Amino acid sequence: MTVTARNKYFTGVGRRKTAVAQVRVLAGDGRFILNGKQGEQPLKLKRVFETVGKSGQLDVEVVARGGGFTSTVDAVAMGTARALVELNPDFKQALRKAGFLTRDARIKERKKPGLKKARKAPQWAKR
Repeated sequence: MTVTARNKYFTGVGRRKTAVAQVRVLAGDGRFILNGKQGEQPLKLKRVFETVGKSGQLDVEVVARGGGFTSTVDAVAMGTARALVELNPDFKQALRKAGFLTRDARIKERKKPGLKKARKAPQWAKR
């Protein structure tokens, strides 16, 4: 399947820690729009397009919420990879091998009662 119509787009949702990115991939010339502001594509996102040989051929529109800078970039990369698989299912094997379709399940561990943080305990005195 190829992208022909200007208004035709493919979607994907990526998550990392508390960051969530809703991604649209459209036919275009490589523009990157994050939360309504045009900017430079992050390096990780460029690698996603290089993996499938579509560098500079598609526009990416992203609505991202939560998380920090790195988490947001990882969520955008995953959402873009999922949208590219929707565009062309043949991309799935290459993107999976490169690790772009694997969800990183590591999240912040909750604080426990009686401890200062998740695992940090108050100082303990034997006597």
